[in-house]
Amino acid sequence: MSTAKNTGERSSAPQGGENHDLLRVYGARVNNLKDVSVEIPKRRLTVFTGVSGSGKSSLVFDTIAAESQRLINETYSAFVQGFMPTLARPEVDVLEGLTTAIVVDQQRMGADPRSTVGTATDANAMLRILFSRLGQPHIGSPNAFAFNVPSVRASGAITVERGAGRTESVKATYNRTGGMCTGCEGRGSVSDIDLTQLYDDSKSIAEGAFTIPGWTLDSFWTVRVYAESGILDPNKPIRKFTKKEMRDFLHGKPTKVKVEGVNLTYEGLIPKIQKSMLSKDREALQPHIREFVDRAVTFTDCPECDGTRLSEAARSSKIGGVGIADACAMQISDLAAWVRGLGEPSVAPLLANLGRTLDSFVEIGLGYLALERPSGTLSGGEAQRVKMIRHLGSALTDVTYVFDEPTAGLHPHDIQRMNELLLRLRDKGNTVLVVEHKPQTIAIADHVVDLGPGAGTHGGTVCFEGTVEGLRAGDTVTGRHLDDRAAVKEKVRTPSGTLEIRGATAHNLREVDVDLPLGVLCVVTGVAGSGKSSLVHGSIPRGAGVVSVDQGAIKGSRRSNPATYTGLLDPIRKAFAKANGVKPALFSANSEGACPSCNGAGVIYTDLAMMAGVATTCEECEGKRFEASVLDHHLGGRDISEVLAMSVSEAEEFFAEGEARTPAAHKVLTRLSDVGLGYLTLGQPLTTLSGGERQRLKLATHMAEKGGLYVLDEPTNGLHLADVEQLLGLLDRLVDSGKSVIVVEHHPAVMAHADWIVDLGPGAGHDGGRIVFEGTPADLVAARSTLTGEHLADYVGG
Repeated sequence: MSTAKNTGERSSAPQGGENHDLLRVYGARVNNLKDVSVEIPKRRLTVFTGVSGSGKSSLVFDTIAAESQRLINETYSAFVQGFMPTLARPEVDVLEGLTTAIVVDQQRMGADPRSTVGTATDANAMLRILFSRLGQPHIGSPNAFAFNVPSVRASGAITVERGAGRTESVKATYNRTGGMCTGCEGRGSVSDIDLTQLYDDSKSIAEGAFTIPGWTLDSFWTVRVYAESGILDPNKPIRKFTKKEMRDFLHGKPTKVKVEGVNLTYEGLIPKIQKSMLSKDREALQPHIREFVDRAVTFTDCPECDGTRLSEAARSSKIGGVGIADACAMQISDLAAWVRGLGEPSVAPLLANLGRTLDSFVEIGLGYLALERPSGTLSGGEAQRVKMIRHLGSALTDVTYVFDEPTAGLHPHDIQRMNELLLRLRDKGNTVLVVEHKPQTIAIADHVVDLGPGAGTHGGTVCFEGTVEGLRAGDTVTGRHLDDRAAVKEKVRTPSGTLEIRGATAHNLREVDVDLPLGVLCVVTGVAGSGKSSLVHGSIPRGAGVVSVDQGAIKGSRRSNPATYTGLLDPIRKAFAKANGVKPALFSANSEGACPSCNGAGVIYTDLAMMAGVATTCEECEGKRFEASVLDHHLGGRDISEVLAMSVSEAEEFFAEGEARTPAAHKVLTRLSDVGLGYLTLGQPLTTLSGGERQRLKLATHMAEKGGLYVLDEPTNGLHLADVEQLLGLLDRLVDSGKSVIVVEHHPAVMAHADWIVDLGPGAGHDGGRIVFEGTPADLVAARSTLTGEHLADYVGG
């Protein structure tokens, strides 16, 4: 009887499987999320939309994906967890129905000179095994073909401990054959310093021979060390130095010397310049120093290996006349065909696996790359697609794939292919979560979550959940702008001159000759891999008057914020110091004014070994980061911590007039507002900014540089449809103020708004590298002669 009762209870309860068809998030409060609760269908394609900074990444990456990865890490033993990155539990009440998350984000690949497309994927490793098995002459194991492995030989005696406290000396020899070129240490290029840019050899040191920025005759730490060290004759023209004097001058080892009773270090000019300027991040250098470095340092292919990075032995072993360096230099689509033609049964599984990997490159639209291409030169979109390759052929199902703008850097022609890949991952039974702004990708979603309504503190709520049709009919910012179409500009500006590029051959460019108009908005476009960035970044001479804003990542710790990155904090500190009659250093949380308890971090971190560390608000400064006495100093009725808590818009008003009027600070704040970052707080850590916000912060910083030519690389990356209009207004203001603007861009709205378009193609890799159209947007639409022309005509309804 009781059995029947139990059966009846089970039949009235919901089926167990039904509870597991949703991924539930309740009460998410990460970053700017305001108690967000959503239910996301599994095994469907869900797109997250909203203006830049609305909380999309906070929900998808910092909440759902982060918790999934943390729970997987917890399945390992405490010993293993000690070697893994520790992840804190996101601030959320309930997360149910999670599956294993695979994150494919837009982080640029490391710019290490030894990292290439081949090493970043498994392609290079498989090629090395292939050549170690089939290459003639046989030179050794796969390591013998690795440019990251040096050859090492060692022999000697080692002491071995035996029982009862005895030790024994044993002879040992060690030998490893690597494939690294000894000339460039596997980098492929060697740097050469142009000495004529460092000094004028017709003058003596005392006459001011140095032409290095900041090296004046009274520079105590630089010029005076050379002049008064006693190692060199300061009154002798440099060209009359003896061989020994020249060696001491250029390559002298660090030596302690006394100058006016002060202990200083004398060091050769070349190592000194390398340490002080060349070892630093180029983007972090001041504009005039950066310009000097670009002038003084040249990178040339290593003469020993011809830029292949490999030793002579590794280059000598070949399969059918093709060496590993030749294979890595081939376009991947050609390499895939070569691998298929080998047909060697002894390595059939390896060839099948390598063929699949190379075919995935072609399928994802990266067949134009070569395995030798340095990974640091890939755009954000290319880097993301390279990361996707290992997941395309995976047999795993019921996995959650999380993508951050997978269409970034893609021409409208290539977006269709990306959409098919996303749908294919879904159709294998996976949950696909995509953060995206492009209408073409939003259109294929099974489910849409729209966050907003604004950015920063004005966002963090769910404005809409449902179908694409529902979003289109709804009254949200995304819904209203989903069908926006920019009209082709009827009246274009007249150029004030031209920038001539002749015989450009960088990467895949085919002796390109083009005249880029100046004084107008010029857009360079074309399919991914057609040679746009090669033309703009590789052929436009860097130097005086050129301000280049590329897609390089902003580096910054949790102590960095918009105020420190843009240089805004300097005039603010000086204004506070002047108003209160104290030192500016007091108003720096990284210097004298820092709270002694937390060292100006605002929080105290407790490391808990294999468990996530805990950050607790500092009790002494209550998270304000400054010493109590510093907060007694005011400017315009506010202390420094209150100023850093202001949004850009509030601060712009605050520093505009009255007692707090600071023109230098106001100028920076106006630029931040111009690029649409008015909602950011001045003290918000850079680590919490989205990709789009970082790109615009970089743009605002570079706008401060005095230049006549601005070169922008895909400034619409990470921008919502509603923000593109504001960006176009900013570009117009730049041009109208007398600047020349050249933009590498795929966005149809930017193309339609251009005064002049240069279209590269017709395809990618060796199928591209040529100019296929030059003219106005209206002419491009009318002609429909290129892929770009067809898509732009469809976009504007032409």
